[in-house]
Amino acid sequence: MSDKHNGWTNYATWRVKLEWFDNFDLCVDFGHYTEADLVSLDACDLANDLKELVEMQLECDAPTDTNAYAYAMAFLSDVNWYEIATHVLENAKSKLASV
Repeated sequence: MSDKHNGWTNYATWRVKLEWFDNFDLCVDFGHYTEADLVSLDACDLANDLKELVEMQLECDAPTDTNAYAYAMAFLSDVNWYEIATHVLENAKSKLASV
């Protein structure tokens, strides 16, 4: 049986993509990237940045000494960040090409 969920690696990846990165505009919502960066931006680097973005937001929203925070971090450890980054980058490039 496959662990895939709605075409994504797993439920955690799909859910984070849905909740955090659906309609995500890389150049607007993640201000330190410009349109010029999209040409050479590496999906691995972007994956690390997206993971850091979500983890930092979680730290702001939930006390780090709680069970809920530990549970959320465990959930995030199952996310395929590279898959999300590839999707976000492809969307950004296609949006740029259509302008």
